[in-house]
Amino acid sequence: MNVPEFAAAQWTRATGTGVDPHEYRRVTDGLASVADWAPSFLHTGYGYLERAEQAGSSVSAGEHLLMAARWFHLATLAHDAEAQRAAIEADHALSRAFSVLEPGARRVSGEGFTGWLRGPADAPGTVIIIPGLDSAKEEFLDLASSLLARGLAVFAMDGPGQGVLTATTALRPDYEQVVGRAIDALEALGALGALGVERVGLVGLSLGGYFAARTAALEPRVATVATVSGPFRLDWEELPPPVRDIMARRAGGADAARDFAHHVDLAALAPRITAPLLVVDGGQDVIPGVTNGEPLVVLAPHGDYLSVPHGDHLLGNARADWLPRLVDHVTQTLRTGAPA
Repeated sequence: MNVPEFAAAQWTRATGTGVDPHEYRRVTDGLASVADWAPSFLHTGYGYLERAEQAGSSVSAGEHLLMAARWFHLATLAHDAEAQRAAIEADHALSRAFSVLEPGARRVSGEGFTGWLRGPADAPGTVIIIPGLDSAKEEFLDLASSLLARGLAVFAMDGPGQGVLTATTALRPDYEQVVGRAIDALEALGALGALGVERVGLVGLSLGGYFAARTAALEPRVATVATVSGPFRLDWEELPPPVRDIMARRAGGADAARDFAHHVDLAALAPRITAPLLVVDGGQDVIPGVTNGEPLVVLAPHGDYLSVPHGDHLLGNARADWLPRLVDHVTQTLRTGAPA
């Protein structure tokens, strides 16, 4: 894939992450090859670190650090030798940003997970944001902000094979065990509020949608769940080679990736999702070997489906069409137990 094709493929994902679209074009227009992707994005991220050092206020410094975290995360999308360094830089920048902007934010880590807990101690519920195949906690800061603005607490995490844990862990299908340990850790911190552990919500994006739906079927403490561009089923033989390559890197080899893909099938688990469920799909999100979320809604007892005809994968080109609806669904169901 040449640079214009690669940059176009990442366009709405990058802008959905929150980087300036004009700056994205300036950076990508200057690339001679995809091999230059990570170095150029890292360079842009370091530029924001310099701005943070020179900022005239702590708020400005924190905002520059958040932007650095976004650019460092996007540097990982080239999946080259620089990816792990970029993931570590993203994690460090995010940590520094929260230390400046939200001193009350807490790092919470355990076996197979790490992330940031943010929001009021008396929140009516806590939402766990679950990233996908090659995404990370730094990618969905705007989703977290929307949930926080509605009075909820948020735990944005990296799980096995994701984000800063990519180098030390491997992708695994039984993600519900990891989420269960994260819920245990949040409960031990007293972070689930006066309403108790049953007020936990999940939002899963891309492959994280599968993880969220699977967890909702197997973890009784989940009170509400939403998926965005989550697969209902994967067919390894039909998946495009770039997707299989990424999965092999994250799972620990081609055989492990093939086995993982064979586990991604929600047909048997969907009827066990008793929590209110919102499934969001983009009509333009067509990936060979991926069955999108509509069958999940059909099989789940309390499923609701939102299809945005012009939406692409992760619907970065249609945020106004789904983001408010999703955060309102999660907020309402955590507060009252009933969908909006």
